[in-house]
Order: sequence, then C-alpha cells, then structure tokens
Amino acid sequence: MILTKKFSFEAAHLLPHHRGKCRFLHGHSYKLKVALWTEVDPGTGMGCDFDDLAAIVQERVLEQADHKNLNDFIENPTAENICVWIWERLAGQVPGRLVELELHETDDCSCIYRGPDAGDA
Repeated sequence: MILTKKFSFEAAHLLPHHRGKCRFLHGHSYKLKVALWTEVDPGTGMGCDFDDLAAIVQERVLEQADHKNLNDFIENPTAENICVWIWERLAGQVPGRLVELELHETDDCSCIYRGPDAGDA
C-alpha cells in the first residue's frame, strides 16, 4: 500500500548560482507530499496512522524549515536540494518505507524525488 500525506510551510531562500531574479532573497508557500509504502496491519486495517506520520514530519522537517531562511542550513536551496534534505531527515524515521517526495514551490512548479535507490524512475 502506498500512503500519502500533504503538508505546507512558508520559507525564504535565495539561489546563489541562479542568473535570474531568484538569486535575490524571496519566499515561497511550499507544498510537500510525502509518500510511503507500508504493509496494512490486519488488526487496525491501516498501514500507518496519518497522525503518526504528521508528527514525524512536523518534528523532523517543518520545525526546522517553516518560516525560516533555508540558506541557513541548505547551501544551495533549490527545489531539488530541498527534497534531498527532507529525504535525509525522513528516511528510516517514518513508518514503512519512504518512496517519494513531491515539493511544490508554486502551483505549477514542483520537484519529485524518489531517493538514492530509485534508479532511473
């Protein structure tokens, strides 16, 4: 079973290697979707409790990133590098196996990351 949960956070960043206007400090209302693979427990009928997943994401990602300057802890906080940072904070910490992150900087711009073992997905 693949379960997903969506989150949102506000953060600022600048892209030091960008030639355009994103090299200047600006902010986004990020949307994050976390997907994990899990077996369904026959006793509960659930793969995981969404509240448990939310608590982990809150502690390991949102408390660090929400209303912060991402450059303070990610050297070059592109959407791609933010996904890697989030993956590293969640892998092995969530119930089941983390299989995918999708991070939206805007409604029409997002990055999907499937981790270091996903191959050419």
